Amino acid sequence: MAFNHLPAGVHDAFAPLSVTPVTHSVPMAKNHRSDRPSPQALLRSIAAGRDRASRITHTEHLPPRAGRHAVWPHRIRAEVIAAVEGYGIGHPWAHQALAAEHALDGDSVVVATGTASGKSLAYLVPVLSALLDGSEAPNGRGATALYLAPTKALAADQLRSVKELSQPLGTSVRPAVYDGDTPVEEREWVRQYGNYVLTNPDMLHRGILPSHARWSSFLKSLKYVVVDECHTYRGVFGSHVAQVLRRLRRLCARYGSSPVFLLASATAAEPAVAASRLTGLPVVEVADDASPRGELVFALWEPPLTELHGEKGAPVRRTAIAETADLLTDLAVQGARSVAFVRSRRGAELISVIAQERLAEVDRSLARRVAAYRGGYLPEERRALEQALHSGELLGLAATTALELGVDVSGLDAVLIAGYPGTRASLWQQAGRAGRGGEGALAVLVARDDPLDTYLVHHPEALFDQPVESTVLDPDNPYVLAPQLCAAAAELPLTEDDFELFGPSVEELLPQLEAARLLRRRTRAWHWTRRERAADLADIRGEGGTPVQIVEAGTGRLLGTVDAGSAHTSVHEGAVHLHQGRTYLVRALDLDDSTALVEEANPPYSTVARDTTSIAVLSTDTVVPWGDGRLHYGSVEVTNQVVSFLRRRVLTGEVLGETKLDLPPRKLRTRSVWWTVTEDQLDCANIPPEILGGALHAAEHASIGMLPLFATCDRWDIGGVSIPLHPDTLLPTVFVYDGHPGGAGFSERAFHTAAPWLRSTLEAITTCPCDTGCPSCIQSPKCGNGNEPLHKRGAIRLLGELLRGVG
Repeated sequence: MAFNHLPAGVHDAFAPLSVTPVTHSVPMAKNHRSDRPSPQALLRSIAAGRDRASRITHTEHLPPRAGRHAVWPHRIRAEVIAAVEGYGIGHPWAHQALAAEHALDGDSVVVATGTASGKSLAYLVPVLSALLDGSEAPNGRGATALYLAPTKALAADQLRSVKELSQPLGTSVRPAVYDGDTPVEEREWVRQYGNYVLTNPDMLHRGILPSHARWSSFLKSLKYVVVDECHTYRGVFGSHVAQVLRRLRRLCARYGSSPVFLLASATAAEPAVAASRLTGLPVVEVADDASPRGELVFALWEPPLTELHGEKGAPVRRTAIAETADLLTDLAVQGARSVAFVRSRRGAELISVIAQERLAEVDRSLARRVAAYRGGYLPEERRALEQALHSGELLGLAATTALELGVDVSGLDAVLIAGYPGTRASLWQQAGRAGRGGEGALAVLVARDDPLDTYLVHHPEALFDQPVESTVLDPDNPYVLAPQLCAAAAELPLTEDDFELFGPSVEELLPQLEAARLLRRRTRAWHWTRRERAADLADIRGEGGTPVQIVEAGTGRLLGTVDAGSAHTSVHEGAVHLHQGRTYLVRALDLDDSTALVEEANPPYSTVARDTTSIAVLSTDTVVPWGDGRLHYGSVEVTNQVVSFLRRRVLTGEVLGETKLDLPPRKLRTRSVWWTVTEDQLDCANIPPEILGGALHAAEHASIGMLPLFATCDRWDIGGVSIPLHPDTLLPTVFVYDGHPGGAGFSERAFHTAAPWLRSTLEAITTCPCDTGCPSCIQSPKCGNGNEPLHKRGAIRLLGELLRGVG
């Protein structure tokens, strides 16, 4: 029997809520408030009463830092410097001036400094100066620039900033957003007249590059390409974006331009290396942050144990969702402007709903000043929420990472982070949303009941004394490169001159694409010969197909979308779906039509999908002996099928029943790390056959939970399978695999850091105070087997014996 742990979303129930409201009037929030509370005062206020203070396991004080000024390079246009000064910025920070100098010299550059350090101005000043120079060209359209953001929200936010900054420059600077929300009638104007086009990699891939002939004037004059928040381009998504940027460079060369790339990143390890891998170009690094920083008080918060018992009678902590909703409520009652970041869309909705209910008990007008913000909303809904947060109309927002990426929200007092976001880079990115403008701020990480979060709140040095992670991406992944080569061939026939640009795997892949009749060689070039669009072959976000539309059955109204990879687990027939505070039941899922029909309802339960998984070894690249045990890395095929779903009572998590489902299996060819142990090792560890399955399963769960500390991923990017006798290895085996076709680099990173990774896993299980296993150590919220069987002591002995063989 195999026990599996899949990269698919499921949702927590939450424990009963209780809030002691503070009743006083709440002033309308403004961007600059003289009554802004200090971060220490905010922390004292949310820790007051009951046992709140005991939930704080650690408080880190980051002192304020003074800024270091410089002067803009003399080659920047005087009009641009005057516009910046009119914006209230007298002198640049040293890193801004240095980045602008590199841009003017024609060097591609990555600015990798902290949140709110002025990265936008570092690239905007040379871009605006180039656009002004181009406006005076005697012939042609003049210089152009392209801005890429990972989210529509960030592009819209940047458009506001660019318009405000460039207003004194007149019509010489014509910024415009070109994305899926841009009305058709505006798109032609953007192509013909826009000289600073803001878009995202998806639109570049599907819209601009395939229609490059219509963009020829823009591409011919392309001077700069800005890649914002470039640290988010990791895994499969980052690998696709790397190839999309190579396609852009190829077309620019066709039209006679060679743009300089200006990249902005949160603080990251080896940013120049990652930026070079992303663009395929040499990149200069500017990482010495010269901006000032206000004091940051960063608290680690562990929710208390409840009187409830979960699976196998395990003690249950109050969920991070419920705890964060309480904290957001308390902050809003005090008039503090806050954002609560949460991993899942459903979590954002739940935090918003709970906070609204609690605030209504204090003052009904307050309930309207808290909302949810997540992907899947319609464009007009997103824009309205962004504007309300900017204006101060909203006091609190429960947001997914759709709002994490650089949206400039001034004047926030606090950030709540419901669960470790997967990487230290993302943690600091989210924490940095508060206290912008050099003011002090409070950040609180609220731990989920899982191995990694529990480990981190009791090992603060793992957060505050360690550097941020390196960005992991693999542009040579054949599942990425093959469809990208087809897209490139459809734009311009491929020749041998393109091999160096797209990487060393091209020569090997082209015959396979010919054999599949996707490309045809004619003389010295490979051509795309099919009628369909080649760009549609590549799903650059790795979401596995056409998004499923969520449609209200009675009205036909489109509520939103969910990515195809999550549809089986989140919008199967009978699933509970939340949207803007309303609860719906899924009546039907049509996979052929990519549509889920829902009806509004109010069930007293949530739903959790259950599934089965098998895994086959396709090839083994590397084997490392660990005593008698072995650590492997290679290719695998994973077969998964959602077979049923559980209905859980919302307040207690009690299982009310299980309903069978008839959904087709899905296959995934990917990369995996796996380890095996021998019968002799099992004897030494005193693990009899009757507990072997539970020991392996528990070790698998805990290791997946701890991997984000060592690889740039989160637990939803990876999956696992454990089996007492695997047919390919003929030994007890634990697999941890990338949840994306072809792999995303996470399991490879796990292979190279296996010893510290598994030692931390062993420590997390050993130090957990529970008797037989709980969500803080070996239980998983996304286990397809309902956390059965698990054996905590067996996992400790098993990992100890395995690691005894590590040199």
